[in-house]
Amino acid sequence: MHIALLFFIIVSGEKSVEVRFTETAPHIDGVIEDIWLQADTAYDFVQHIPYEKTQPTDRTVVYVLQDKENLYFAFRCYAEKHKPIACFTTDEDYVSVAIDPFGSKTTGYYFLVFASQLFWDGWIFDDGRTRDDTWEGVWYRGVKIYDDRLDVEIKIPFKSIRYKKGLNEWRVQFLRHMAHNREDDYWTEVAQADGDMVSRWGTLKNVNPQSTGYYFELYPEGYVRYDKRFYVDDSVRTDSAKFKPSVSLNLKWDITPQTTVNATILPDFAQIESDPFTVNLSRYPTYLDERRPFFLEGTDIFRMAELGQDDGGYFSPLEIFYSRRIGKSLDGEVVPILGGLKVTNNSEHWNLGLLGAYTDEFADTTAQDTLYEPDRWFGVFRAKRRILSNSDIGVLFSGTAIDRDNYNYALGLEGVYRSGDDQVILQGAMSDKNEQRGLGFSSGYRGFLVGNLYTKIAAEIIQDEFDVSDIGFVPWAGRKRLYLFSGPGKVYQAGFLRWLYIAPGVHVLQEPGNTNWSTIGGLQVNSSFRNRWGSALNMYAGKYYEADTNYTYRSADFSVWGLIKGNNINFGCNYSYNWNYRRWYLAHQLTGWFFFGYSIIPPMSIVLSGNLWTEWDTTNTVVAMTPRIRPRLDIRFSADKSLAIFNDILLETPGTDIGETKFINNRFGFLFSWNFLPKSWLYVALNDFRQNENDRLEPVYTIGAIKVKYLIYF
Repeated sequence: MHIALLFFIIVSGEKSVEVRFTETAPHIDGVIEDIWLQADTAYDFVQHIPYEKTQPTDRTVVYVLQDKENLYFAFRCYAEKHKPIACFTTDEDYVSVAIDPFGSKTTGYYFLVFASQLFWDGWIFDDGRTRDDTWEGVWYRGVKIYDDRLDVEIKIPFKSIRYKKGLNEWRVQFLRHMAHNREDDYWTEVAQADGDMVSRWGTLKNVNPQSTGYYFELYPEGYVRYDKRFYVDDSVRTDSAKFKPSVSLNLKWDITPQTTVNATILPDFAQIESDPFTVNLSRYPTYLDERRPFFLEGTDIFRMAELGQDDGGYFSPLEIFYSRRIGKSLDGEVVPILGGLKVTNNSEHWNLGLLGAYTDEFADTTAQDTLYEPDRWFGVFRAKRRILSNSDIGVLFSGTAIDRDNYNYALGLEGVYRSGDDQVILQGAMSDKNEQRGLGFSSGYRGFLVGNLYTKIAAEIIQDEFDVSDIGFVPWAGRKRLYLFSGPGKVYQAGFLRWLYIAPGVHVLQEPGNTNWSTIGGLQVNSSFRNRWGSALNMYAGKYYEADTNYTYRSADFSVWGLIKGNNINFGCNYSYNWNYRRWYLAHQLTGWFFFGYSIIPPMSIVLSGNLWTEWDTTNTVVAMTPRIRPRLDIRFSADKSLAIFNDILLETPGTDIGETKFINNRFGFLFSWNFLPKSWLYVALNDFRQNENDRLEPVYTIGAIKVKYLIYF
């Protein structure tokens, strides 16, 4: 009987570890003292990479404790043959703990600690398919390296995270990475074809938070900025310089462990570095990621579901709330936000969110064309209900208004079904912009539809009248499309090849303004190798209708990524023949890119990245080549102090005449950052931007800034 029960537990993969209470708190310094001997342990790890479902090279033991205020984890990572590697600038040993304190089986936090004492934290969404490292929490870590082991201690205050009150069983996952052989070991078995799914984590038993306090964060920010701008009027160059001191205040109050209020007053969301430059030849604008702390809090709630970060971009969610619309940039100038308020609630079955913000009137008469934005109200409401273990249904309302006659509202519904590897998303939305109403529909599927046939499907119908341009990001009004690719995906247990996916498919779509349907056939080949290198090859061709013309569309892209002595490298190229919306004609384009970071010494690395966009017309005449080169020097003084120095160079060559290559612009900058306390930062930055005028790089602006963010936490 006991043997049968043990066999069932092993086969089913169900694992659990008990949280034991301690009156004496461990000292978080990386030294695993005797207090940990009373803890329960998680120990029987399973290798994930390079050899799936096999024994790890070395043993790992995780101890778990708690007191009234905190949750504690200690990792003892044995290393009998290779001393653990610690290095700020290359691949190094690390450990990670991930928890689902909501009982959601879809969403959780992760906390990752490197042997060098660097650390990451963030959210896990969509049952492990999406990760977001923009969340910053208050937690503590200690690391100690010995010749034969790596010891790591982690302390997570209960008041730093949200959790379902009264839930005494949380889901948990542990990960260990060994740099010398690039091995990943998980506590619960993780299949390479599926990834690390929250719904398959083990159980953390007898969790009992007893912390008391106000759960309150007061987050003042002080900012001093020197801003020098240059103007040209009637061929006369002038400049203006001014100091701009500002103070803003952010507040966070966890009313309950599940409900949080966030507020911001006169925030300064100036970004130290601008959004990345790209040459956009398509008809649709470039999507920009959110970076501002106020909007990052509660990201898990104010978002429509996605298929995952490795979906290749074939599924386009109905993003009827796009936070970059609030305090948006107008030709480099930011519309000021006077204030914002947000209330969010996470529980086992419900996610609820309410957001409001107000932006001030903005006018810039010094620009070539006068820039003007009236004052606006913004509002968002979100409700999401978990069903069928780890699936969801939800509603999202978003809106902005200047007055009764100038507004933009949207209402969206979605359903997400998850079962093992499979995920299906159905989304529908209605928009109303100044009494113009439209509907949109988008759906997607990813998973093993039949046997080992890995299948990707997307369908989309966006009416011409659908418009969320003031509050969301769905710029393809009028587009209809169907996408289907399916082919064998196989994990290899031995040999140099680890994963191979080969899929033929078809993409049928009707571009806005066209009555004809375009039909594109394609082949996708994706491979991963045992040594952590990988490659992807995608080829497409077919009849295409757009911009009042039809032509034979074709494209191919190839990318390679991997590690060279622990240093990351990524390079590739893309060829396409399609409509060039920048110059308004049919053209060929070849895009190349590369990224390589090299560790000179452990605290210092140089990163070189770049792009080359080459355009030529149907007569095979090269119209232009646009190179972008971005060298960056990173210096790590410690795990908490760093300096980045970068130079962003944009050039343009007419045709193939290399001798006539000209600077388009040049951006130089540096950023010193010091994380002197949890969530408390000092930044010192410089940004100098110059642009070509009359064959000379003339200054456009020079900005220097000192910013301090300090957390008052009680």
